[in-house]
Amino acid sequence: MSIIDPKIDILLDQTDNDRFLLCTLASKRAHDINDMMRGQRDRAIKLQTAVEIARAADKKPLAIAFGEIARGDVSYDSASIDVTYH
Repeated sequence: MSIIDPKIDILLDQTDNDRFLLCTLASKRAHDINDMMRGQRDRAIKLQTAVEIARAADKKPLAIAFGEIARGDVSYDSASIDVTYH
């Protein structure tokens, strides 16, 4: 049983088998997702209860980032390591 889903082999295929690049790409994307979720949460607090918000936020930003990388929704520019969203 794998600890992460998607499997690490799929993630490494998307980053030229460079585990450091995978960490960089995933952390940058997770940071962006976290910032977006924080902004959404601030607006949602005004409209929803805490229980409703907790149910909606069941996935962690890093798990979302790994899923996007595995699907090819996130890529990078090898010259600058800039994250590109598709």
